[in-house]
Amino acid sequence: MFLAGCNRGRGRVLEVAYVSGVQVNLRDRVAVAYEKVGVVKNGDRVDVLDHDRRFVKVRTGTGATGWMEQRYLVSQQVFDQLQRLTKENQNDPVQGQGTARNDTNLHVEPGRDTEHLYQISLGEKVSMLKRGTAEKPGAVMAPRPGAKGNEKKEALPVIEDWWLVRDSHDRVGWVLGRMVDLDVPLEVAQYAEGQRIVAFFVLNQVQDGDKKVSQYLTVVTDPKDGLPFDFNQIRVFTWNVKRHRYETAYRERMQGVLPVTVSQENFDKEGVLPAFVIRIRDDNGNVIERKYKLNTPIVRRVYAPGEQPVHVSLPKRAGRRKR
Repeated sequence: MFLAGCNRGRGRVLEVAYVSGVQVNLRDRVAVAYEKVGVVKNGDRVDVLDHDRRFVKVRTGTGATGWMEQRYLVSQQVFDQLQRLTKENQNDPVQGQGTARNDTNLHVEPGRDTEHLYQISLGEKVSMLKRGTAEKPGAVMAPRPGAKGNEKKEALPVIEDWWLVRDSHDRVGWVLGRMVDLDVPLEVAQYAEGQRIVAFFVLNQVQDGDKKVSQYLTVVTDPKDGLPFDFNQIRVFTWNVKRHRYETAYRERMQGVLPVTVSQENFDKEGVLPAFVIRIRDDNGNVIERKYKLNTPIVRRVYAPGEQPVHVSLPKRAGRRKR
């Protein structure tokens, strides 16, 4: 009878949880001195068998049982949210490849205090999908120089950029923007002119002697977080096969919204050309699309049937630059 009482409820599962820590040891008891009875890793599913203050007793998929800290576990709900996020964004156009500059978490939504499960490692490659913003907890902006009266007293939150990324395991989640470096090719990154390159795309390749050289569309913005738009300028770089260098073929300013999409289309007599679609927000807050085509080295708008050209003042086109 005593043994039966001790075993009562031993296999009863209270809930299912997932390991958010990189690697966590399982203990045989909740005490300062304990024996290691197993290891769980990031993303592992475990059955929760018991609770003891900040520790929980779990059983792994291999049958190992032990105690671990509650803070290294997230609920089934968080797991389902990330699964849903991955499914909803599985076909999103990639805005560029990036590299994690540190170990960082994949969150269910932008924000340092939001739930997270999976972790990406230093140096891991990720696909950049879309940009978001969130307030930095406990941080406020310094008063502007020359601010007067109430302007000095008003505490404005610090806004940070976040990116929705797809990791090397095809899992999708939000990461703090500064934790990922966009892998912009050096040959076009050198023309950033102090601006932040948000996204980049290979439009096509041209033959120069015995090598093929890529031609690029870059999407840039001011070098700061929290802006009300994703980008404010596009630039197209084409390759001059006679001078063997990149040149700025086109640039235009606008308040743009990601994603940018790139394709190849048949333009009748001109043949198959690279085309790209830019999304901008109009004065009423609506997102509208603009299509462009590249017939090297000329970039032109492509108007839909019945669409009328709108003449606007554009910034002066940049001069040619040597590589």
